[in-house]
Amino acid sequence: MTAPARFTKTDIKRALSGAREAGFARVRVGIDVNGNMVIDASDDPMTIVEATPNPLDRLLKGR
Repeated sequence: MTAPARFTKTDIKRALSGAREAGFARVRVGIDVNGNMVIDASDDPMTIVEATPNPLDRLLKGR
């Protein structure tokens, strides 16, 4: 990896804060296979999925 970075940590922070200031509830920044920054922003609220207990946990706790 000898090529210089296309963007910096500061660029990512600016993209995140700019999307939040624009009113987006959810913002995600990723890097695609070509090394480009991809910003995914949505107004939909996040849904929190509660994990169901694993029935095998009782076996591990018995040790």
